[in-house]
Amino acid sequence: MVSTDRPSTPPTRAPPNPITPEQVRRMEESRLKAKALRQQNVGQAPPSKPTGAYPVPLAGQKRPHPSSAVVPPTSRDARATPGPNSNNGMSAAADTGIRAARKFQKFVEYDFSKMTDTKGGFMTAEDDPGNRALHAPAGPDGEAGKPEGMSLKEWEHQQLRKRLRDARAGPYEPGLSILDAGEKKQCRECGSLELDWQYDEFLKCQVCVTCKEKMPEKYSLLTKSEAREDYLLTDPELKDEDLLPRMEKPNPHKSHWHNMMLFVRYQVEEYAFSERKWGSAEALDVEFERRKQEAKDRKDKKFKSKLNELKKRTRVEAYKRGRAGGGGEFGDVIGHGRHEHEWGRSIEDPETGMSRKRCEECGMEVEELEF
Repeated sequence: MVSTDRPSTPPTRAPPNPITPEQVRRMEESRLKAKALRQQNVGQAPPSKPTGAYPVPLAGQKRPHPSSAVVPPTSRDARATPGPNSNNGMSAAADTGIRAARKFQKFVEYDFSKMTDTKGGFMTAEDDPGNRALHAPAGPDGEAGKPEGMSLKEWEHQQLRKRLRDARAGPYEPGLSILDAGEKKQCRECGSLELDWQYDEFLKCQVCVTCKEKMPEKYSLLTKSEAREDYLLTDPELKDEDLLPRMEKPNPHKSHWHNMMLFVRYQVEEYAFSERKWGSAEALDVEFERRKQEAKDRKDKKFKSKLNELKKRTRVEAYKRGRAGGGGEFGDVIGHGRHEHEWGRSIEDPETGMSRKRCEECGMEVEELEF
């Protein structure tokens, strides 16, 4: 028989050691003190560099707004991507709203007054403070860098004056002076006192600029090659400055070649037509034709010599062929090699009705049957 009694909840048992209200109050005070101490330590701690991990919020504490506003680098939010700016998008500078034109985005403005040419590129003292070339004192020839406190324009004017002074051009060109003692030099053509100082100093020729340009057949300049080829002068004669004064200039073809040696035409002709050399212009022409004919004879002799060598080699080869049993006329078969038939035209035989052809050399006949 089933019992009809319903199950009942067992009575609640009290803990063996119940927490008193005094203990609850002390636990709550300890928790509040620990919380206050934690907040104080977090506020006084120095900011540390991010190591890739973002701060984890404490349990029961809400994250501050700045920490939640930081976007991790792995985010695909296009709003966090910095747009192009005036530095061609290379830096993340704030966009002020004014952007440079496209062709000036890579433009860099340099202060050339603070730069020095070190013969290996332009560098500034700020870029390389330990470079001795930028801070070297003036050399024995007075060559030095731009002094401090001098502008670039003043430095360019100083260099221009130095070049003009070295070349004795412009305001530094030698002029006339009443203080010059001795006999005055005059132009050998018109008697002018305004002489070309380069002709006077280097070429020992007193002539003015006007007469020099008016008579190029006398005062034009000849190179060393022209004097050697046209007037048949030798190198020792051209190198003798007492015999033929010369003026040297940089080579216009290659800067690292030797300087050009320039001579005045009338001085070269005077020496070439004098008794010390050829005697006259006609004698120079005769000597020129003689050397030209000798050069032609040498060329013809060399050609004939090579032709004779070729003939000798041909005769030797012909002799060897003759010893081998060859010979005959040009185009004949030489030696006892294998015979190759040269068949003639095919002719039909009326008796047999077959085609017959014959070798032109040996006379052999063969018949052909056409299908």
